[in-house]
Amino acid sequence: MSEQEKTRRLVSDFYTDQVKKEGGGSCCGDAIPKGVAAKFAGYSPQELAALPDDAVANSFGCGNPLAFSEVREGDVVLDLGSGAGIDILLAGKKVGPTGRVIGIDMTDEMIARARANIEAAGLKNAEVRKGIIEDLPVETGSVDWVISNCVINLSPEKHRVFAEIARVLKPGGRMLVSDIVAQDLPEWVKESAVLYGSCVAGAISEAEYLEGLRQAGLTDVEVRGRVNYDLAQLRGLVESEVPASCGCLSRDAAIKIAESVVGKIWSVKVFAKKALS
Repeated sequence: MSEQEKTRRLVSDFYTDQVKKEGGGSCCGDAIPKGVAAKFAGYSPQELAALPDDAVANSFGCGNPLAFSEVREGDVVLDLGSGAGIDILLAGKKVGPTGRVIGIDMTDEMIARARANIEAAGLKNAEVRKGIIEDLPVETGSVDWVISNCVINLSPEKHRVFAEIARVLKPGGRMLVSDIVAQDLPEWVKESAVLYGSCVAGAISEAEYLEGLRQAGLTDVEVRGRVNYDLAQLRGLVESEVPASCGCLSRDAAIKIAESVVGKIWSVKVFAKKALS
């Protein structure tokens, strides 16, 4: 198994473990409960109230990629790493019966949750496909919008993800993703499997992220929003994302990790476009 495949397996196992937790939160007991992440990520109470509880409780995003998008009725929207389906459901309402939403996820547990949530919401214009975001099971030039919520940072081959986004977008198609970026992380943080799964260790710099999209051939690349995390938020993020098999983090350990990355990690909304020709 290649190092890239090992990383993908780690991530898949991590999120399978997360959605199987009973009662939410981490094994440490005092972490952020499941579902709070969705509110913290910028979804409105009205949006969340209209969705199945499971989609909200099992949202692990860092932003609301649809909040500032211009998705319209009739559009085809592709959600990379769609998880339990929170953004699929919101996009499905936006595109209406003449549009279509496709979710991609590599984790069987997440796919099952998303399909159940799509059915519970009564959506007929949405589907979930199993696959990896580095090799999308989607036709070339078939998508109006690519969205993603705190997923690309988990990829061990981000350049392939950026190339795939460019491939599947129609000429003039656009992407708006929420993701985590980082600068000057300590080496021990980058090498931590637990922190990779919690969207910290695998994050690249904002400059690298934007340049990767440009290298893939996308244009009009820009950051449309940033959220900087304070010490308390980072501690909560670390604690709430620790897998149940890890053994509990002590308060001191969580604080140490948070202090090591405060000011060095933030979330961004990144926009890019595929040229018309």
